[in-house]
Amino acid sequence: MAQTLRRGIKLSGTLLFGAYVAALIYCLFFAEGYGRVDGVYDYNVRPFREIWRYLRYWKILGIRTVVLNLGGNILGFVPFGALLPLMVRDTRKAWKVGVLGLEISALVEFSQLIFRVGCFDVDDMILNTFGALAGYGCFWLSRKWFFRRFPEEEMR
Repeated sequence: MAQTLRRGIKLSGTLLFGAYVAALIYCLFFAEGYGRVDGVYDYNVRPFREIWRYLRYWKILGIRTVVLNLGGNILGFVPFGALLPLMVRDTRKAWKVGVLGLEISALVEFSQLIFRVGCFDVDDMILNTFGALAGYGCFWLSRKWFFRRFPEEEMR
């Protein structure tokens, strides 16, 4: 029974990951909004510059803008960190998920730089990596729960 559950979880994780990637690509490159302003292109290569600006001037920028930018960049990569270890056994270490999160985030940011879609921001890479690690934390906690529920499966 536990093996059937394990297969179901892996299949569900794979389907969710595919849907997540499609939604992420849409939001980052095609959807209106999300910090894009028509005809305006900007970039930031100084770490923490935009994060501190959002935190310092939140009253001027508005809490909605701050939450959408900072929280959105973190939450946008939580599914990456939570679902990737379900699909790829080799990514069941936090440092591997962190490195892959950084690499994928860098790929997205450099694509935005090259195609001038959105804004290239090194702070987004920091926040995305943090989100991937938070997602891995969710994976790790759920895995601990699973092995407590089905202790005979831990050896496999």
